[in-house]
Amino acid sequence: MRTLIALTLLIGSGTAFAATECTTADKSTWQDQEKFQAQLKEQGYKINKFKVTKGNCYEIYGLDKEGRKVEIYHDPVTGKAVKSEVKE
Repeated sequence: MRTLIALTLLIGSGTAFAATECTTADKSTWQDQEKFQAQLKEQGYKINKFKVTKGNCYEIYGLDKEGRKVEIYHDPVTGKAVKSEVKE
């Protein structure tokens, strides 16, 4: 029983570590949120929802250039996509 509890705790804590973290940089170095979104729109993305995550990422939900539903995490300093998922 103790082994099962320990395994459950280990798996549960692993989930927390799996959360996407983009940066630990000071927020003063982050790209302006409005300008960042405007750049993505210029590239053909349609943003339905934009937020800052607990892991210090800019996260967007919307459509990519091909019209597919996407969820993308961006490093707010570099703008680089850190994690991307096409939704069905």
